[in-house]
Amino acid sequence: MKHRLLIVDDDPEILAILKRAFEGEGFEVFLESDSESALARIRADQPHVAILDINLPGKSGLEILRAAKRVDSRLSIIMTTGQRTTQNAIESMKHGAYDYLTKPFDLKKIRTAVKKALECNLLSKNVRYVARPDIDAAEHDEDLMIGSSPEMTEIWKTVGMIANSDTPVLIQGESGTGKELLARAIYNNSRRKDRPFLAINCAALQETLLESELFGHEKGAFTDAHIRRIGKFEQCDGGTIFLDEVGEMSPACQGKLLRVIESQAFERLGGNETIQVDVRIIAATNQSLLTAVREKRFRLDLFYRLRVVTFDLPPLRERPDDLSLLVDFFIGKFSRQYGKRINGLEPDALKMIASHPWEGNIRELKNAVNSAVLFCKGDMLTADDIRPLMRHQSGINEIKLEAALDDYSQVFRKMVEPIFDKLYSTHNPRSFGNVTMGLEKALIEMLLEKCDNSLALAAKALGISRNTLRDRIERYGINVDRGD
Repeated sequence: MKHRLLIVDDDPEILAILKRAFEGEGFEVFLESDSESALARIRADQPHVAILDINLPGKSGLEILRAAKRVDSRLSIIMTTGQRTTQNAIESMKHGAYDYLTKPFDLKKIRTAVKKALECNLLSKNVRYVARPDIDAAEHDEDLMIGSSPEMTEIWKTVGMIANSDTPVLIQGESGTGKELLARAIYNNSRRKDRPFLAINCAALQETLLESELFGHEKGAFTDAHIRRIGKFEQCDGGTIFLDEVGEMSPACQGKLLRVIESQAFERLGGNETIQVDVRIIAATNQSLLTAVREKRFRLDLFYRLRVVTFDLPPLRERPDDLSLLVDFFIGKFSRQYGKRINGLEPDALKMIASHPWEGNIRELKNAVNSAVLFCKGDMLTADDIRPLMRHQSGINEIKLEAALDDYSQVFRKMVEPIFDKLYSTHNPRSFGNVTMGLEKALIEMLLEKCDNSLALAAKALGISRNTLRDRIERYGINVDRGD
């Protein structure tokens, strides 16, 4: 018996191409061009697999998808579209589509997808399908994530499949790739979207402060704990919490987080009462957690619990197909913000943008377009609008500490080179000592700011005693508002 394939599209040419492709594969092929005929065919002939276009006359493909699943829950449906929108991919997978493909078709890819969909259909004859609730996701400018490249399409498909589950999610990616935006996309398409969404940067808070921020504390739990504090997990009950830079968590916090994942329970700092919550956890990191596990900085058991569902966000340099989409989106966004009418960018400007490495990823691109739009005097962005920003960003990227690994000599060399000849020509031995002291002073000042002027924390980070640190502060005339 031949396996039955239904193809639904309002383009006769596509129907003809796909019919020729699959009749040669041994399928019995049915062709339909509108929603009502498609649903009637599903009821009458019970196909094993359907290829369904999203944009159809009458009902949309997504409406047919939902209706078809009510008629035959085991039908494997591959959604297709020429409009590469984020939400189409998410909605398709969320409502039970087997796969989502974009036009123009790669016949080899669609043959492979149909073959796998058929295997899924045959294996699911004895599996009961439970329809997921309908959720209409709203996208807002500030939460919008753009991308229709193959890598991003796979991500949107996965979002649609896992959004309504409560499993922990781990998002990995370089800084600026949009990890929080992806977390919000998962949240906005979940059944928790009407409950709180709270984001915490684990690298921005000291150990005790982070533990208090997440789990709360009782009055008197530590110095300055004058009142009881309700933590983010309690505030987020029923909702979703996003833990950015989770790899920076202390071992104590990691242990408490593991317990929350396993039992949805914890105690406030200084308290004995066990508090039960219902919170979905989405964690993100720009470092390798596996490396952190090997270096004993991150718990192996927590790593396994977080990575039940893992997203690897590709850097912008690996998404060239999305670059023009992102630029157009940001031009429109900032044009509206500044009351301008900028219609796009000239080819030379686009070529300049395409050749830039964008080590800061989408965040860097967004800031560059923001500045270009702000200072643009015409109705198109030109190479002259873009060029100064490229030079500025390149200068920043050259001295990025992340790129220097453990050897900062090359970074400091690039910083000192412009003034080196002048230093050498003075023949003053103190000149080079001043450079060394200036660097040390700058590092101490930045560290004190980071540690909120805590001498104990700053000294620990520097690997020196507090007395030595006080000596440096006095020597360099550093202003410290508050000491230990």
